[in-house]
Amino acid sequence: MSDFNSMAVPANVTPLRQRNIFAVASGKGGVGKTFFSITLSHALTKLGRKTLLFDGDLGLANVDIQLGLMPKRDLGQVIDGVVTLAGSTTRYTEGGFDIIAGRSGSGSLANLPPAKLSQLRSDLTDMARSYDNVVIDLGAGVDRNVRTFSGPAGISLVVTTDEPTSITDAYAFLKLSYQANPLADLRIVVNMAQTRNEGQKTYDTLVAACRRFLGKTPQLAGIIRRDMKVRESIKTQTPLLVRSPTSDAAQDIMALAQRITAS
Repeated sequence: MSDFNSMAVPANVTPLRQRNIFAVASGKGGVGKTFFSITLSHALTKLGRKTLLFDGDLGLANVDIQLGLMPKRDLGQVIDGVVTLAGSTTRYTEGGFDIIAGRSGSGSLANLPPAKLSQLRSDLTDMARSYDNVVIDLGAGVDRNVRTFSGPAGISLVVTTDEPTSITDAYAFLKLSYQANPLADLRIVVNMAQTRNEGQKTYDTLVAACRRFLGKTPQLAGIIRRDMKVRESIKTQTPLLVRSPTSDAAQDIMALAQRITAS
């Protein structure tokens, strides 16, 4: 079992990025980031890829809640030294992928010392070698935890909607990420778009600001259409790709999963 104090990785060391790790970020909450992370993990599994979903929203974790799970092990027990990170996984049988759950409402996880946070990141990077893909559901915003866990990701998927505040906050995340790593592979996901054309307009608005002020053109990862089936899926704690696999949103996320694994 890892000893966080004796094996800590310095907080200023950037881990080697791994192409099989996808970090899902957003500048603000309420854009459907966690639901997207869950459905993306399921989509990757349906493509035949061994997948791990890591709930990196420390302190406000809710992956297990959205799926109606009651994990026997979570990140809190990893931090307490009760189990290793690998030993904290929960198999989500209905989706066919593994989950490392957070501990909802735990301020102690949200305020981890830098050494423990860095070691957790290092352990996750090592563990990723046992999977085809790892999806990290980051917390909203650009705080220390978010920056730490986005570090190892080969691709960061930045989720936004057409709301002006969402676009502004997504731009802030992109700006700070490019400042930290000018070569970062950042891609935009427009969620809850009324139509594909409207989603394209949202992307165009955001990417225009990136080109003008950052000199960067992040790719469009995909547009996910607004779909009442998503709300039904969340209410019933049932995966969208199980409950409504032919719905617009399900098809959009499957197509996105195919694109990012082929790139």
